[in-house]
Amino acid sequence: MTDDLVVLRTYSNEAEANLAAAVLEANNIPSRVVADTAGGAIPAIAIVFPVRLFVRAGDADLARELLDVPVDESDEEIESD
Repeated sequence: MTDDLVVLRTYSNEAEANLAAAVLEANNIPSRVVADTAGGAIPAIAIVFPVRLFVRAGDADLARELLDVPVDESDEEIESD
C-alpha cells in the first residue's frame, strides 16, 4: 500500500469534514482535515478554499464506500423507558 495522500472530498465547513474523518477513523482509516480558514477565525474562507479531507491513496476506495453509505434512520430511534 502506498502512503501518498489524496484529497478524498472537499467540504464547505470544518464540522462536516471532521465528522467524515471521525467515521473513517472509527473504521481504522487514518485521515487528515486541512482547512485554510485562518485558524478557524474566518470560516467563510472555506467558500473559496474548501476544507479538504485527505486519506492514503490505498484507502481511498474503501473510504469513499464508507462515506457513501446512506444513514438508516430507523437505527436512530432509540426507545427509552
